[in-house]
Amino acid sequence: MENISFLDLFQGIATLVAAEPSIMIGRIFLMLLGFLLIYLGSRQVLEPLLMIPMGLGMSAINAGVMFLDSGKAGTLFIDPLMSNPTDLVNILQINWLQPIYTLTFSNGLIACLVFMGIGVLLDVGYVMARPFQSMFIALFAEMGTIAVFPIAIALGMAPGQAASVATIGGADGPMVLFTSLMLAKDLFVPITVVGYLYLGLTYGGYPYLIKWLVPEHIRGINMSTDRGPKISRAQKLVFAVVACTLLCLLFPVAAPLFFSLFVGVAVRESGLDSFSKLLGETFLYGATFFLGLTLGVLCEASTLLDPVVLKLLLLGMLALLISALGGLAGGYILYFATGKKFNPIIGIAGVSCVPTTAKIVQKMASQANPSAIILPQALGANISGVITSAIIAAIFISVLR
Repeated sequence: MENISFLDLFQGIATLVAAEPSIMIGRIFLMLLGFLLIYLGSRQVLEPLLMIPMGLGMSAINAGVMFLDSGKAGTLFIDPLMSNPTDLVNILQINWLQPIYTLTFSNGLIACLVFMGIGVLLDVGYVMARPFQSMFIALFAEMGTIAVFPIAIALGMAPGQAASVATIGGADGPMVLFTSLMLAKDLFVPITVVGYLYLGLTYGGYPYLIKWLVPEHIRGINMSTDRGPKISRAQKLVFAVVACTLLCLLFPVAAPLFFSLFVGVAVRESGLDSFSKLLGETFLYGATFFLGLTLGVLCEASTLLDPVVLKLLLLGMLALLISALGGLAGGYILYFATGKKFNPIIGIAGVSCVPTTAKIVQKMASQANPSAIILPQALGANISGVITSAIIAAIFISVLR
């Protein structure tokens, strides 16, 4: 007892001191980055439901490193690389987040739960009222996904890895998770972490892009008179059933995601309020919270300091930038095609971070013109973006798996 030293007692500090300089600096940086994400989430600059648990998990995992029985440094949170069945059963009883990761995260279930909740929030009537306009914008807003795939291959990444990181351009977190799980298990953790981190940053970064590229008088174009045809609940339900069946028929590899999305839509349009609340609140908020928490504790310095992660960081940022530029380009095409009646910032909503990008463009329009209403058109592009990103991910998986 009298031989216990300070470092034996405070093992988080001991492992920090004993680590290589790059790991030590990385751990300190990630702890501070976690603090920053919590602050930005609490101030609503970034998405709080995702960023607050992610930031706290990032700080805790890099602080709570200890010496395990083998003498190796590790934590009691998660071992994402555990695959041996016997070792996995043992670690499930020790690492407290391991059951959540193993049973819901590493098999894509949590992505499906999030998609069910998103489906309940989607009013497909916005797409049905303006199908051409919505899909046109969505296709342009996938430009980042299409452009980054060959760039990633040129940088030496395998086709599956390149496709996984390229899907970040669709700004659809569950899609990034599902695609990387199918095509790049070796990079599943860093790709998913980078993807979700950047999805949160779109919340704060895209408004500046809109201000730089779209003059204020154009941002303020009001589209409240463009109501479109009224779509009944029955029509929406038929759309959900037909679209789900057709997409599952064409792309069985992504059928779990298509089914999860459209079962949420079907529940909403069937008037099943108790199930809508279950999926749209309990499932969605619970899954998103644990998704953020799990992603945070996966941000251990030894995992993220792999040199390939720098490529992922740069490619993810490039994919989201090109997608935003593509969406704005599609918006400008419709702006001129309609005799300057279409608000081009709706193009950003085609980047399918539902409903964040739709809310961003409405907010930017309102700042330029308090009477401007573009949310219905933005939501149409937003929902089309979800469907389009799922189709592109399914194509990648079908061809490269």
